[in-house]
Amino acid sequence: MTRALIIGAPRSGSGKTSVTIGLLRAFARRGLRVRGVKSGPDYIDPGFHHAATGRAGLNLDSWAMEPDLVAQLLGQAAEDADLLLIESAMGLFDGIAGGEGRTGAAADLARLLGIPVLLVLDVSGQSQTAAAVAIGFRHYDPDVRMAGVVLNRAGSERHVRLSTAAIEDTGMSVVGAVLRNSELSLPERHLGLVQASEHPAIQGHIDRLADVMETSLDLDAILSLTVELPASTGSTQAHLPPPGQRIAIASDAAFTFLYPHLGSHWRAVGAELVPFSPLADEAPPADCDVCWIPGGYPELHAERIAAADRFRQGLARFAAEKPVHGECGGYMVLGERLEDAEGVSHAMTGLLSHATSFARRKMNLGYRQATLLADGPMGVAGQVIRGHEFHYASVSDPGTDEAFATIADGTGQPIGRSGGRRGQVTGTFFHAIARVTQ
Repeated sequence: MTRALIIGAPRSGSGKTSVTIGLLRAFARRGLRVRGVKSGPDYIDPGFHHAATGRAGLNLDSWAMEPDLVAQLLGQAAEDADLLLIESAMGLFDGIAGGEGRTGAAADLARLLGIPVLLVLDVSGQSQTAAAVAIGFRHYDPDVRMAGVVLNRAGSERHVRLSTAAIEDTGMSVVGAVLRNSELSLPERHLGLVQASEHPAIQGHIDRLADVMETSLDLDAILSLTVELPASTGSTQAHLPPPGQRIAIASDAAFTFLYPHLGSHWRAVGAELVPFSPLADEAPPADCDVCWIPGGYPELHAERIAAADRFRQGLARFAAEKPVHGECGGYMVLGERLEDAEGVSHAMTGLLSHATSFARRKMNLGYRQATLLADGPMGVAGQVIRGHEFHYASVSDPGTDEAFATIADGTGQPIGRSGGRRGQVTGTFFHAIARVTQ
């Protein structure tokens, strides 16, 4: 039977990712089959979870995914694992007004699945006050159980003693403390953390994190906090179906953002994912029946993409006969031009007529609900799909194409038309996570 635990914190930046990655590797060293899960629409952390365990990561999102799909994905993840560690996004209770149990917060998963929480508290700049924070978490929602506390970024052993005594006086258990150490932080880049595949010495870094967790935390106590997962009773109905039987998928340093659950489901129902690299000047294989260009960092590689003539010409030939879809970074590459951070404009594929700019930075972040305006690789006209946007690039020229979808935010407030559609080519800044079936 697979056991599970949620790792949460009061806010982003509390150190829960480093604690999670270190614990994943530490438990794997004990011979446990461990898998990491991330709550919310985060591409980066599942890559680190995979690197730490050798098992593919997973996203669970209570807003974008219907409860049946959450249960099905969790059950599937548990099939070859002894332990699932579910890392919260942002603060444990942070979400949107999406309805009961559909806020996107990791707390929803705790309620839905009955999984307790290991609370990571950054105690820098405080000691006994940490107990007040812990008490607040303990009583804020009686259906979300705080099973134990990890003190993070403690300044000294005396600091640890003061904080631990105050918290344990409230009846909560402290399972260890990690002292302040700048070397434990993961590097960052212009859109957030460096991806695991880009880290030059990722395995050594994960081993250092595991060493710290083994010496600083009581791993046996943490295991005792886990609970057995119930048998899965979920459904695959809300999964996004594969866009084709043989899917040519752009895959290299510029195009990496495909949710693990999408690729896994597409393969499970018989589709084949055939990778190709635009940065290596490769075109989508002609024997595929659809091309999918996921998000990533094309703005960092715009000059190479602009010079990749075989890719651009081959993609145009493919699009003349078969569907092509681009998400976020893929959407940028399908346009006429991409302006990089230095303000240099690069010619893209021109399969859609818009232009985008990374020089005019503006964060676009949030859940999105999209209603498709025409049949295409993502579904039929009228289909509603939930997902999100996260990008700093903007549309500098909207072009003349038909819109891909109408979108609303996570609370249902209309935003307007999104993306573009010309012939069999579609694209949007919107990242799809799952369908709406109800």
